[in-house]
Parts: sequence; C-alpha cells; structure tokens
Amino acid sequence: MADIDVSLVRRLIADQFPQWAHLPVRPVEMSGWDNRTFRLGRDMSVRLPSAEGYAAQVEKEQRWLPRFASALPLPIPAPLAMGAPSSEYAWHWSIYRWIDGENASVESIEDLNDFADQLAKFLTALQKIEASGGPPPGLHNFYRGGPASIYDEQTRHAIQALDATIDAKAATGVWEAATKTTWSRQPVWIHGDVHPTNLLVEEGRLSAVIDFGCAAVGDPACDLTIAWTLFSEESRAAFRAGIMADEATWSRARGWALWKALITLADNASNNPIKTNEARRTLNELLSDRYFG
Repeated sequence: MADIDVSLVRRLIADQFPQWAHLPVRPVEMSGWDNRTFRLGRDMSVRLPSAEGYAAQVEKEQRWLPRFASALPLPIPAPLAMGAPSSEYAWHWSIYRWIDGENASVESIEDLNDFADQLAKFLTALQKIEASGGPPPGLHNFYRGGPASIYDEQTRHAIQALDATIDAKAATGVWEAATKTTWSRQPVWIHGDVHPTNLLVEEGRLSAVIDFGCAAVGDPACDLTIAWTLFSEESRAAFRAGIMADEATWSRARGWALWKALITLADNASNNPIKTNEARRTLNELLSDRYFG
C-alpha cells in the first residue's frame, strides 16, 4: 500500500494545481480500501489509489463518469481534474466535486423499501446507458460483471475451511446454482461495487452513488448483492421487484454475495470485527432467503 497522508496530498496539489494550494486538506473518516479520500476545501475531494491494482480505475472514471451523469436519476462523482504521477506518488489521481451525505445503513435510512426502490431505479437507468466501447470485466475491476465461476476454487476452499461454523451444504447449493447460468444478453453497464459505503443518504433517502472504480460492461448480477448485504426479506423483495431480475440473474447475484461473505470469514487475517459481522449477516440472509431452495 502507498503511504498516503495529508502532507503528500498538499504537496501534490501545490505542485500540480497551485490554484487550489491555499485550500485546507483533511482526511475523510470513511476513506475506503481501494482509494484514500481527502476533503479539499468545502467543495472538492481528492482520491488517490492505495495500490497499483487500483490505479487503472482513475482514468476510467475520468472518461466515463461525465457521460453517465445526465442519464442517471441521482448525483454521481463529477471529475474536476486528474493528477499526474510524480516522484512522490506513482499513479494518476483525481479531484472531484464534493458530494454531501452519510453512508447508507439500516440506521440512516428512513424507509428501506423506498430506498430499495430508489436504488433499483438507479441501477436500471445505469444499465440502459449505451455500453459500446465500455471496458469488459478484468483485473481492473476484479472480474465483476463476468462469470462468478472465476472464483470457484476460492469459494469452495472457503466453504471447506468454514465447514465447522457454517451450513456448508446450503452454501454449496447457493454457489452451484449461481455458477450454472451465465448472462446471455448484451452486456450492460455495471457499477461493480454496490456496497452501503458507496451509497449516500440525506434525510433518510438515497441521495447519491459514488465510487465507480469497478465499473465495467457485463452481467449486472454482481450489482444486486446489496439485496443481502443491506436489505432483509421485505426490502429485498421490493428491490427485486424494482430491478426486475430474472431467476437466473438473481441466482448469480446470490453467488457473488456468497463469495464475498465466505472469503471475508475465511481470511480473517485483519481480525476486523466489523467486516466479520457484516459477512456473517450477509451469509445468514443468503441462507435464510425464502426465494432460495
């Protein structure tokens, strides 16, 4: 991981964008893993990839986000400038317009069913944007939008490792159902990381969607994992009705959610209780989902 702090950001701004050098720089509490985020003055944010594997996301967002904005029903990040690699920092980085809001959570959302419907409308609009020329799934977005079966060995290994603490038979059933089908229609735009930390809330409602670093054109199933990572039975049903996903797509979405929950639980090297609890909740929602089985 790159050593990224306020001092580095100040030097990069002063060197490459001196018109903003007088503005204060301060870290954002929920900065994320792929990028480090800082507030620049009142109206801007600075995002820097934390490692080489995330660096390609910068130019992708710079190219495509301005084309998305007018077609979407909610605000998304607006790139203002792209920083260049330097002797102090090896990759491109971005300056965006700041978007107010807090991360989505059961506590911050006023009506989960309404939120589910809002999100379904946003993702539907994203899928309708012309996708020709968009990047296919690959290393740049960890193959999201491609077949989940690319993680078959990893998933089965995690199920085996967790055999004593989870319902391994049920988990295997979810996984095998998910990997039996593939997306056979034209590829569509996906966000690639529809996680509560990338959904902003104001006054209890969905107000913006951020962090399109994993965007690609492909199978939209990976964008539906929020059905189990945030929603519960009633709101999940509202989301499914709004997104109008067929059973095969819904099944593949379960697979993506299962994969992430399992590898988080199996590889608890970080000993992060928050992520562990999130993963266990997701797994419980998946295996108790009345739409499965």
